Amino acid sequence: MSDAHIIAARRSAVMPHDGAFATLDIHDLAAPVISALLEDAGLAPDEVGELILSNALGAGGNPARIASLAAGLPMRVAGLSIDRQCCGGLDALMLARAMVSSGLHDVVVAGGAESYSRRPVRAHRRAGDTPPQPYEQARFTPWPDRDPDMAEAADQLARALGYSRQMQDDWAVESHAKARAAQRLDLGKEIVTIAGHSRDGFTRRLTPALCARAPSVTGDITAANMAVAADGAAFCLVVSDKVAQRHARSVVRILSGATLGGDPCLPGLAPVAAIDAALAKAGQSPSTLSTAEIMEAFAVQAVACQQGAGIARGIVNPAGGALARGHPIGASGAVLAVRLFHELRDKGGTGVAAIAAAGGLGTALVMRADD
Repeated sequence: MSDAHIIAARRSAVMPHDGAFATLDIHDLAAPVISALLEDAGLAPDEVGELILSNALGAGGNPARIASLAAGLPMRVAGLSIDRQCCGGLDALMLARAMVSSGLHDVVVAGGAESYSRRPVRAHRRAGDTPPQPYEQARFTPWPDRDPDMAEAADQLARALGYSRQMQDDWAVESHAKARAAQRLDLGKEIVTIAGHSRDGFTRRLTPALCARAPSVTGDITAANMAVAADGAAFCLVVSDKVAQRHARSVVRILSGATLGGDPCLPGLAPVAAIDAALAKAGQSPSTLSTAEIMEAFAVQAVACQQGAGIARGIVNPAGGALARGHPIGASGAVLAVRLFHELRDKGGTGVAAIAAAGGLGTALVMRADD
C-alpha cells in the first residue's frame, strides 16, 4: 500500500455563466489545466495512468475521455467521468487516492470541469402526444415533498439555525474582501490563463449597502449571499510514494476523506458529519487544522458548516470562497482542493476541504503538507 500525495494543483479562473467562457466546452476548460499540471510536476503525459473528471451538467457520455484526448494524454488513458453533483470534485480525488494507494496507478489526474453556459437543455419525456417538459434541477430523492429547491433549502436552514440575513451578508462581504486581497498577489501558480483570463471574474467590492439592495431569491437568500452559477475547471495530480519522492519540496499528502448522506431537506448541514468522519480517520481535530476550504454555495451553508464542525472562522477560506468566485458545480470541490493545496504548500500544516451537494450529501478531504 502506498500513501497518496498531490504534487501539483491547478485551476482555471472561475467565470460567471454566459460570460468570458461561454463559448468553451468542458474539454476546452479542462485540457489547459491538465497540461499545466504535468508541466508543473515535470511529468510526461505517458506517465499518467488515469484521468477522473467530475461533471454535473454535461450531456453524459464520457467527458473525461474527451478531456484526456484534448490534453494529449496517451490513448490508453480511458478517462473516468463521475457525477455526484457538487461533491464530485472532491470525490474524484478520493477515487484517485484509492487507485494510487492500491497500486493500480502511480499517477492519476483528478478534478472536475463544468460549463454551466453550455449545459444541454434537459426535458422529461411524457407518454402520448404530451410535449417534453424542460427542467433545470434534476431529481435528488424519490419524494417530491423532500426534494427542495436549493435556495429554498438554504433559507429553511437559516431559519432553523436562527441565522439572520445580516449574518449571511456579512459572510459574503468578507468573502469578496478576502478574494480581492488575494487577487493582488501572484495567482499564476494556481490559475491557468484561458482565453486571456487569469483572475476570477465575479470578485468585486461588495458592501453592506449593495447587499441590502440585492434582490431576494427566496426569503433571506439573495443574489449577494448565494454563489452565481459559473464555468471553470480544476485538477490535482495524485501520485504514489515512488513518484512523490521526486517532488519532495511541493508534496501535500491526502490523509483521509469521507462522503456521507444526510437529510435531503437540509443539504447544507451534510458536510459537518463528513468533516467529523474525515478528521477522525486522519487522527485530527478542528483544533489541529491550519486551513479550511469550505464551499460557499450559500453563505448560510458555509456558516453552518464552520460552526457545526467547530472550525475557527479565521482559518476558513483565506482567499475568499465561492461567493466571490462562482459555483462551477462539478468542478467546485476540485477548486477547493486546489486552493487548499496551495495554502498548505506555502504555509504548511493540515487542512480540510468540504462541500455539500443536493440530496443531502457532504464530502470532506483532509490533507497535510509533508515536512
